[in-house]
Amino acid sequence: MESEMLQSPLLGLGEEDEADLTDWNLPLAFMKKRHCEKIEGSKSLAQSWRMKDRMKTVSVALVLCLNVGVDPPDVVKTTPCARLECWIDPLSMGPQKALETIGANLQKQYENWQPRARYKQSLDPTVDEVKKLCTSLRRNAKEERVLFHYNGHGVPRPTVNGEVWVFNKNYTQYIPLSIYDLQTWMGSPSIFVYDCSNAGLIVKSFKQFALQREQELEVAAINPNHPLAQMPLPPSMKNCIQLAACEANELLPMIPDLPADLFTSCLTTPIKIALRWFCMQKCVRLVPGVTLDLIEKIPGRLNDRRTPLGELNWIFTAITDTIAWNVLPRDLFQKLFRQDLLVASLFRNFLLAERIMRSYNCTPVSSPRLPPTYMHAMWQAWDLAVDICLSQLPTIIEEGTAFRHSPFFAEQLTAFQVWLTMGVENRSPPEQLPIVLQVLLSQVHRLRALDLLGRFLDLGPWAVSLALSVGIFPYVLKLLQSSARELRPLLVFIWAKILAVDSELVVALSHLVVQYESNFCTVALQFMEEEKNYPLPSPAATEGGSLTPVRDGPCTPRLRSVSSYGNIRAVTTARSLNKSLQNLSLTEETGSAVAFSPGNLSASSSASSTLGSPENEEYILSFETIDKMRRVSSYSALNSLIGVSFNSVYTQIWRVLLHLAADPYPDVSDLAMKVLNSIAYKATMNARPQRILDTSSLTQSAPASPTNKGMHIHQVGGSPPASSTSSCSLTNDVAKQPVSRDLPSSRPGATGPSGAQYTPHSHQFPRTRKMFDKGPDQTADDADDAAGHKSFICATMQTGFCDWSARYFAQPVMKIPEEHDLESQIRKEREWRFLRNARVRKQAQQLIQKGITKLDDQIFLNRNPGVPSVVKFHPFTPCIAVADKDSICFWDWEKGEKLDYFHNGNPRYTRVTAMEYLNGQDCSLLLTATDDGAIRVWKNFADLEKNPEMVTAWQGLSDMLPTTRGAGMVVDWEQETGLLMSSGDVRIVRIWDTDRETKVQDIPTGADSCVTSLSCDSHRSLIVAGLGDGSIRVYDRRMALSECRVMTYREHTAWVVKAHLQKHPEGRIVSVSVNGDVRFFDPRMPESVNVLQIVKGLTSLDIHPQANLIACGSVNQFTAVYSGSGELINNIKYYDGFMGQRVGAISCLAFHPHWPHLAVGSNDYYISVYSVEKRVR
Repeated sequence: MESEMLQSPLLGLGEEDEADLTDWNLPLAFMKKRHCEKIEGSKSLAQSWRMKDRMKTVSVALVLCLNVGVDPPDVVKTTPCARLECWIDPLSMGPQKALETIGANLQKQYENWQPRARYKQSLDPTVDEVKKLCTSLRRNAKEERVLFHYNGHGVPRPTVNGEVWVFNKNYTQYIPLSIYDLQTWMGSPSIFVYDCSNAGLIVKSFKQFALQREQELEVAAINPNHPLAQMPLPPSMKNCIQLAACEANELLPMIPDLPADLFTSCLTTPIKIALRWFCMQKCVRLVPGVTLDLIEKIPGRLNDRRTPLGELNWIFTAITDTIAWNVLPRDLFQKLFRQDLLVASLFRNFLLAERIMRSYNCTPVSSPRLPPTYMHAMWQAWDLAVDICLSQLPTIIEEGTAFRHSPFFAEQLTAFQVWLTMGVENRSPPEQLPIVLQVLLSQVHRLRALDLLGRFLDLGPWAVSLALSVGIFPYVLKLLQSSARELRPLLVFIWAKILAVDSELVVALSHLVVQYESNFCTVALQFMEEEKNYPLPSPAATEGGSLTPVRDGPCTPRLRSVSSYGNIRAVTTARSLNKSLQNLSLTEETGSAVAFSPGNLSASSSASSTLGSPENEEYILSFETIDKMRRVSSYSALNSLIGVSFNSVYTQIWRVLLHLAADPYPDVSDLAMKVLNSIAYKATMNARPQRILDTSSLTQSAPASPTNKGMHIHQVGGSPPASSTSSCSLTNDVAKQPVSRDLPSSRPGATGPSGAQYTPHSHQFPRTRKMFDKGPDQTADDADDAAGHKSFICATMQTGFCDWSARYFAQPVMKIPEEHDLESQIRKEREWRFLRNARVRKQAQQLIQKGITKLDDQIFLNRNPGVPSVVKFHPFTPCIAVADKDSICFWDWEKGEKLDYFHNGNPRYTRVTAMEYLNGQDCSLLLTATDDGAIRVWKNFADLEKNPEMVTAWQGLSDMLPTTRGAGMVVDWEQETGLLMSSGDVRIVRIWDTDRETKVQDIPTGADSCVTSLSCDSHRSLIVAGLGDGSIRVYDRRMALSECRVMTYREHTAWVVKAHLQKHPEGRIVSVSVNGDVRFFDPRMPESVNVLQIVKGLTSLDIHPQANLIACGSVNQFTAVYSGSGELINNIKYYDGFMGQRVGAISCLAFHPHWPHLAVGSNDYYISVYSVEKRVR
């Protein structure tokens, strides 16, 4: 039993006030999340991680202006000077060959990052060649990105006018090339790389020209005579990215040990230049034997993570990704590091360029501009990883020793684990998150990384969004194809967390399942696809009377006949539906049956003539009509249905719908009524093609007379209906209002019938027509009706149940619940309540032990809004609940104040006949039972800050017959087991398990009379029932149904008013009849062990569970209190006061469970509470 139990902490409790351990061990009923929360999904977070405009760089223009052997006039080079271009010394070979070799090398370096792009070289070009190259690449790339790489080491620096330099055909002049023209040729989207001195000037000019273009476009849009208005629109430069080697006033470094194209080397060969730069630093002296020549011999390949070079590349990728994710804004990170693979690689390498080049007083520039990252702490982790690798290099190369892998990823996982373990609630995101995703690529650390990732995602939707933004999706999607069984539980948990926050990923996951049908997640995905976002079955009927398929599409390769029933369950709340279905037998062939299938609903005269409701004109089917349909049992009527058998699934579904429409829980009945009305509407429209219903003038039926059947389809909220009752309209959905504390004074009147005329279907056809004629065309109004009906179905048939279920995974599940936290407020409040309970028990017991000589001190008197029918003390607070016919009033009997008054929600012609406090020791709920068999559970009663709210409701007993003379419904509650015993004007005792919310068993009473009183003992598993024929019957619920009645006493000759089973191992049965004879039975003995006689003509009676007291109310307007031995203690005939009037006829009374207090309700509307003498109290 998954009850919510908490163990008592003995620390901090005094010896005198130590809380009763039983309070801590008692289960709580209806206190799970589905009862305490609103059934709705969590607020969806804006998912910015999914790139809607994902791009690819498909073309690359490599423009090299080197003019090998000739230095530009505005550059003065040092001696010695940096000479390497793409790691080639141009002076080591002929100028032309050097130029071609450098171009080929540059292309190879770019191909390492984007091998599938189209590369075009332009070596020492002219303006026309550049134009031809750019326009050609743009034309072929279409809407994809083009990269323009410019090396201007052999030409003058860029000009302030926005020009770079190229050559004339004879290489005798430097020719300026306008950036404005370059923008026009390249178009957008594009990325530009400038490797030249004063490169920042180009970036500034580029922005100025882009702004100029925008202004020209605005002018052309306003003035149609503008020259640009007749020309093709120039491309927008908003999607262009620029990377420049230095600021506008800076020169490139000329360090001889570094290449001349240092910026290009950082962008295209980051590991090589990073190792070279590291060896040039002073710290390399700590690693003896490492030289610039040695680092050229590092073994391995960049794409092989098992080798030293590949591992360094892997670590470098993780570190630069981590720096970018921690420093950049999320949207900028997504654009630069997740949108395009080549762009992401260039920007990761750009971070290295900033670090290296800043050490030589040169600042690389980017557009969009990035925050400074060269001092980030993760660079120290990179230096350590390089140091560890290089320290092994001499022995690996010279001695051939094995390579020891870097502890970098293990250490970063440890740091991430520390963040998860030691962090506080409000904290910044862990900077190691991108590294954790990189570790998923490693089989060595994958299991640990998935475990930590799952713990991180468990922190909440914000953590899932962070993980998605950093790029978790492709990693975990790929891992679903893994055959490692140990990963499956972790992957299921991670995917549950992801899908709870972003359910759109189900589609992507489904495609994967199609490819890997044998994968472990296939079954789970099928379940999610079938249960989530399932449209309701269409009410349109086929010729055979069956519902149309639930969904037509590739996702459902099969049609299930029970799918409609599954969706009926899916649209109702989880709180009440299971209990509602307990009363429905889908195989029963006798009793109430269904007379109409959805396909033949219009064949019924009652269904077609009763198209309105006297209480709510917005319903198509009247409540009385549905009630009649529910109770029809004519087999001939069933046989008249075309193609529908008596026990077909469609008739059973229809029967379930009719029962659900009468469910006491408003959400369930509302949705069932909407389904019924939509089916009725569609069926009627199928029978009459012309417009037959107008939402403003629905035919109204006359008010139906009361029947002897109690299961009326009623308006939600019961009798009387208020404006807040939820209704189902053909055109809109009226929102449900909260329960009102103030009751309406009168019922809304029914509108008169409107004059809607119907044209018979046969009259719409001409007398002579061709065979297979489709018949008369439907009017435009029919199309409007169909469209309105479709929108009605789509707009109203939705619940938040699936979203609410998913919200469980969106919230932390590994976190210790607050009620288990010894320092939480909830825990402290519970401790206070349990200490209060122990104090009440102790003080009440002390008062009882002193002896009770009189019980006539009136400590409370007030006039109740209605005639009291049931009264119930709260066991530990000074609150008393008083029920009249259909409302509940709460009084504070200590202060004499009315705390609350609200409508119970039961329909007309029904009354409240029983009440019980659930969880009285803790967070109390009130259970009410009415004589139609309905049970309702309320919370927030007697609360000045909140309105009463229905927690759940269900049909506790079926086939109840509401009458004014019957016993109604009687219940008894076992807090220890969470079981509810119910009976009344039926021939069974039904036991409900409130923890599982299911019916446990139906025990036949074996009598033809009603059950008037119930009492049970959880320790002995006994149930005692007093009946209207005077018999007392004892049942052992542990035994089989045919043997569970273990004792029957027939000593009473009249109606049993009360049968009480004392709650201790040797407890006896005390029973009293209306004739006043009190009998004591030992459940082990066949006859009574004692008989007493008290006053006759009893209307109500109660027995104190602690004190030896019996109180009875008489029709003769007095209350008598007796001791357990039959001795009269006192009579109460008058109210206290100077002119104390005579007490009215007693309608109900009840003892307090602990205090010697007696509450009495009378037919004169007064409720009074009596106690022992004030001086004793």
